[in-house]
Parts: sequence; structure tokens; C-alpha cells
Amino acid sequence: MKFEKLALIGCGLMGGSFALALKKAGMVNQVVGFSASEGTRQRALELGVIDVIAPSAAEAVQDADLVLVAVPVSATQATFAAIAPTLSAQTLLMDVGSTKCDVVAAAMATLGERLPCFVPAHPIAGKEVAGVEHADPELYQNRQLILTPLPCNGLRKITQAHNVWEALGSQVITLTPEEHDATFAAVSHLPHLVAFALVNAVAQQPDGADHLSMAGPGFRDFSRIAASDPAVWRDILLANRTQVLLQSALLRQALDQLETAMTEGDASTLEQLIAQASQTRAEWRLGGLDPDLVTQP
Repeated sequence: MKFEKLALIGCGLMGGSFALALKKAGMVNQVVGFSASEGTRQRALELGVIDVIAPSAAEAVQDADLVLVAVPVSATQATFAAIAPTLSAQTLLMDVGSTKCDVVAAAMATLGERLPCFVPAHPIAGKEVAGVEHADPELYQNRQLILTPLPCNGLRKITQAHNVWEALGSQVITLTPEEHDATFAAVSHLPHLVAFALVNAVAQQPDGADHLSMAGPGFRDFSRIAASDPAVWRDILLANRTQVLLQSALLRQALDQLETAMTEGDASTLEQLIAQASQTRAEWRLGGLDPDLVTQP
């Protein structure tokens, strides 16, 4: 499987890593890129992530047989609207957005007769650092990749999308957009929300700086994802707010149980709740891999 032209819309970490991975695998002849930032476009060219800079998203996708939209989820609808007139019916169009119901709605509102080209995707990969400088051709190796196909896609497009990501080393899983957003609200979006809140709660105390200076590996590991890109996570939390708020409410219930046991001095219940969490964590496996050896976004 080889593509003549990849149009990369958004030349940051995720898009840049995809382009480099395709190049390394010998799966693409030319990468044409467009980003809203001129500096990003130039840097992507200098680093060899893209081969040609396009003056606009619409011109980038012209004659492309593969298009990857790697922009913040809040920019997805405007991006789809811009590229729809120049998309070919034979083009495979994918995204890398961390939410899917809103992305699918954006596609349905803008792509028109080109909607069957779009196979929504979410690679479970990333880094705390953003930018094309951190693009990595190995980013998608041994990672889960979620596809949320549309009823109009057809088997050929779905198979093509599956094969692309599998060739890059990803384990491909298929969910509905609704299943995706509910699942990742629980295991990705809520943990980020909690990490942001924890770091703020400590830092905003009068002695917060002193507390942080004494923090060890436990705090480091728990708070790692609080260093994530603010604009990206603002958009994700707002886009999936219904599911994230539902998960937040469930977290409060679980926290209430622990606090009640502490308040009442109920050592037995407290130990039972901790043991339950400890056992679940010990038995957990991330896509068949040891979770302690895999970095999630």
C-alpha cells in the first residue's frame, strides 16, 4: 500500500509524527502540508516532515489520495468546510481528534457528498510537549488506534484506514463515536481534569511552592499529564463535557466513600476500598501491554 500524496492539515506533533511514520514505512511519495502558523509550516519543511508547503488547506488536499486533519478539535468544522470543495471522491480522509461525536457532527455539517471519504480516527498516543519539533516516526508504534466509522463509509474505505494505521504499528479497535467519547471521558479526559485540579489545589495554597519542592515520584507520576497543552485540553474538555461531567460526578461519589470512612475512623471500610482499587490496577492491562511501560497522552 502506497499513497502518491499525503495532505497534512496541521503540522504539529500528531500530524508530523504521522507524516514521518508514513515516510519511514515507504508508504508515501510526497507530503504537502498546511498549518495556520507560517512558522510551523516553515519548521515542518526544514525538518523534512513535509516536502511542500501549501498556501491553503484547500490547495493542500487537491489531488491528494490521503488527507490527515491534525488540528485542535475546535478547528475541525472550519477545516472540513475549507477542504470539502477540493476533496476527491477517492481520497481517504482521517483525523486524530480526541473526541469523536463533535468531529462526526462537524463532518456531517460540512463535507456533503464527500462524507463517505471520512473515517474518524483517534490514536491513543502523544506527549506532554507539543510542536513539530517533537514529531516522532515511532509515536504510533504499539499504541491503540480507535476508528469510529460512519455508516456511509463502505468497506473499502474502512479497510484502507485500518491498514494504514496497522502498517504504522498501531493496534486498531473499532467503536461507535458515542462509545468512544464515553470510554475516553473515563480513562483519559477525567484523569487530565483531575491532574489539572490537583496541581492547582497544591500550588494555590500559601505554602504550595514548599509542598511542591518536597514532592516525590508518586506526585510526579500522578501529575505528569497536567503538563499537557492547555489549548488542546480546553477544547477536548468542552467538546466532551457531558461525558466528562458524568465521570466527574462518579469520581466525587467514590471520593465521598473514602472520605466518609476516614471521617468515621472506619479502618475496615477504608482498607477495603483501597484494596479494591489496588487489585483493579494490578489486573489492568493496556491493550495487552504492561501499563507501566506505556506512556498515554
